[in-house]
Amino acid sequence: MKQRFFRLLADLRFAIFILLLISFCSIIGTIIEQDQTIELYKKTYPLTKPIFGFLSWDKIIFFGFDHVYQTWWFLFLIFLFGCSLTICSFLQQLPSVNIARRCQFFRTPSPFYKLKISTILNSFYFNKILARIKRKHYSIFQQRNMIYCYKGLTGRIAPIVVHFSMILILIGTIVGALFGFKAQEIIPKTESFHIQNILNTGPSAFIPKTSARINDFWISYTKTKTISQFYSDLSILNQHGNEIERKTISVNYPLIFKDIYYYQTDWNLIGLRFQLVNNQVIEYPLINIFGSQEKVWLTWLDNKENLQEGIIILISNLEGYCSIYNNFGQFLGNLEINENGNFLQSMTFLEPISSTGLQIKTDPGISLIYSGFLFLMISSLISYITYSQIWIIYQNKQIFIGGSTNRALFDFELEFLEFIK
Repeated sequence: MKQRFFRLLADLRFAIFILLLISFCSIIGTIIEQDQTIELYKKTYPLTKPIFGFLSWDKIIFFGFDHVYQTWWFLFLIFLFGCSLTICSFLQQLPSVNIARRCQFFRTPSPFYKLKISTILNSFYFNKILARIKRKHYSIFQQRNMIYCYKGLTGRIAPIVVHFSMILILIGTIVGALFGFKAQEIIPKTESFHIQNILNTGPSAFIPKTSARINDFWISYTKTKTISQFYSDLSILNQHGNEIERKTISVNYPLIFKDIYYYQTDWNLIGLRFQLVNNQVIEYPLINIFGSQEKVWLTWLDNKENLQEGIIILISNLEGYCSIYNNFGQFLGNLEINENGNFLQSMTFLEPISSTGLQIKTDPGISLIYSGFLFLMISSLISYITYSQIWIIYQNKQIFIGGSTNRALFDFELEFLEFIK
């Protein structure tokens, strides 16, 4: 019963079936938004209009489709697939390599007639053929009048390396799902923060108590006034508030500290800072009425004598100016940083108050995943090594010679012709 069970796990058809299930679940995780609020799922997948006729938000939450890659059944499928690869390696791949290492002599001429490449020569050419085979780096074994030669045994271990690399990738995936976390923080410039807004976390993940500070934030623009890149000057602080690590991060260039990645993801404007005639500094909050897709913010400054009158201040970038409109929407002019304007009252525009969006994540299994892909590339190179075999029998003043190969049949035919020509 145990042998049947292990043979079932090692069966190629079973492994392909499990792999298809994993692929199907991954497709579900790609179609359905992951790690979102329940309100978003209620709005996107209402009970009245389920997708595919049956999949509504309640079933999505029940089956865990909102966090597919961390569900117990997805991790179980990965574990089952890893077991199948491991057992297949021990029951099939390793024995096949051991068989390939053995000297497989042909003791009679009859097996030569089953080979696709074989011929019969006069015994005069025996020594010349062996010399040519040796020059082609074949390993030669002799037992009385029987010769067995092979080369490219390294190519036979390519499937084992493939299985090993896939097992590493699967282990890395499970480790990342169990011990990793991802957080999103929006922090005003010059402010310190802790990791608090956790988007998703593994059941065994540890959230560090590390604090950090945003020293500065700025944006570079192209000649057409589109955003080229945005940057955050980020410092990691110890428990006493002292700086222990500092780096200017940008999109695709994170800060890495103790296997925690700090990515630059977004930015926002939260207010405008002005200075009045009496040197009093005041701040006005900004609001984005167009949603997150449009980077346009505005605020309202009313007239203290008449609350129905005032000015609208609009800003859409960090190039150092804001635009002023009256309450009828008429453009009054631009106000640059450190420029004094007299609209409702005399005031100097000091700076926009910006905030930066950071994604903070850790994935302890990422090194295993990268190692798995490295071995997968190595196995692809190894698989190009051709495993070739040649058999020779010297009998009745005749040489029976034949060969086979697992790939590159045309090249092997040319090589075989060089031996016997």
